[in-house]
Amino acid sequence: MSKRLISRRGFLRNASLGVGGGLALPNLFLNRTLAQNGQNPSDFIRIGFIGLGGQGNSNLGALLKNAVAVCDVDSEHLAKAKKRVEDANKRSCAAFKDYRQLLESKDIDAVLIATPDHWHTLPAIQACEAGKDVYCEKPLTLTIGEGQALVKVARRTKRIVQTGSQQRSDSKFLKAAECVRNGRLGKINRVLVGLTGVNWTKDPLVPDSEPPPELDYNLWLGPAPWRPYNKQRVHYYFRFFWDYSGGQMTNWGAHHLDITQWALGTDESGPVEIDGKGEFDPEKRFETPVKFGITYKYANGVVDECRSPQIKVAGLLPEKKEQALEILDGKPDFNGCIFEGEKGLLYVNRGVIRVWPDTIFEEPIKDSEVRLYASKEHHQNWLECIKSRKLPICDVAIGHRSATVCHLGNISIRTGKKLKWDAAKEEIAGDAEVAKWVNKSYRAPWKLPVA
Repeated sequence: MSKRLISRRGFLRNASLGVGGGLALPNLFLNRTLAQNGQNPSDFIRIGFIGLGGQGNSNLGALLKNAVAVCDVDSEHLAKAKKRVEDANKRSCAAFKDYRQLLESKDIDAVLIATPDHWHTLPAIQACEAGKDVYCEKPLTLTIGEGQALVKVARRTKRIVQTGSQQRSDSKFLKAAECVRNGRLGKINRVLVGLTGVNWTKDPLVPDSEPPPELDYNLWLGPAPWRPYNKQRVHYYFRFFWDYSGGQMTNWGAHHLDITQWALGTDESGPVEIDGKGEFDPEKRFETPVKFGITYKYANGVVDECRSPQIKVAGLLPEKKEQALEILDGKPDFNGCIFEGEKGLLYVNRGVIRVWPDTIFEEPIKDSEVRLYASKEHHQNWLECIKSRKLPICDVAIGHRSATVCHLGNISIRTGKKLKWDAAKEEIAGDAEVAKWVNKSYRAPWKLPVA
């Protein structure tokens, strides 16, 4: 009789986490439903969603049918996500406050992580260790050292890890990258990357306060240093404080510099020299730069000029100013990427791709030329790779290298120093003090596994 009884501690623990009835029973129902619809339950990928804010909700919508569990430290986010899943799928959805309990479930095959940046790496590593495949939002990491650790764990555990750099699954960015790779622009001299400016709150500064009852603030902070709660540091605004993110450099830079790396064929390396300058908010309302400019130099001589807010083409392409304005519809500044080659210019951004001269696109890319990984939809590419066990279009190693470019830019801005980057060793060379910036200490008891 005693073997059949559940200990009081175990019962209370399961009840408090929603584990006791949260996944086992819904999955019995799920399997019956799939079978009735002619689907093989063993082919169905059961996904747990960690982080249900703005981007998390967007990802949930893309994979709603696969959702079996949700997790968020904000109980209001959690309740809305749980209801959304249950209303859509007509079955129960487990709900967790702590991602570690979600990872304990054997009824979850994969997880999608859309937390603030400082909470990307640890859940991704622990998910890999728990035998679950991972989709993690960009930027993949908060530091270079985190990326080094995550790549090693993903490879050792043989998990599929997709970075949420969805522009790689956009046909226009694919066309741009193949055009550059196959010499349609001739030798590339320069790349211009324009990023949006800071979109921090326009509300007046508010004093620190007690966290709201729906938010587990200590768990929201996690490995980040302890700070008093302030509503203008959490949720969307986290990205403008160094403890949690890297500003627009790691927000939009993680997208457009990722495309730059892809087009230049430097996914396995990166720039060799980085020189960044920034201007900061004089009122010190937030920490990341209001404006910045970073010059990246690659081993093959290509120079990448990254600017926020946006880029004004006149100053950086004076000899091709008119042509640049032509492909930008006369606008003097832009977001996205412009590739300058000996034979012409190519501009690509979401929803737009243009070249000068028009003849650049006259000759299609042949099958005998360089053809890059093609994906029609980013989330579906992840699901397909979970089944095939092939690497996804923005594999963990690619996401790590692209995030590294962003981190190096921020390190140069914050230290005021020009960096030399040894891409093979993944080290900042020639300055032992600056080299320490590749890592960051975690608040106890959280620990990053040693790479």
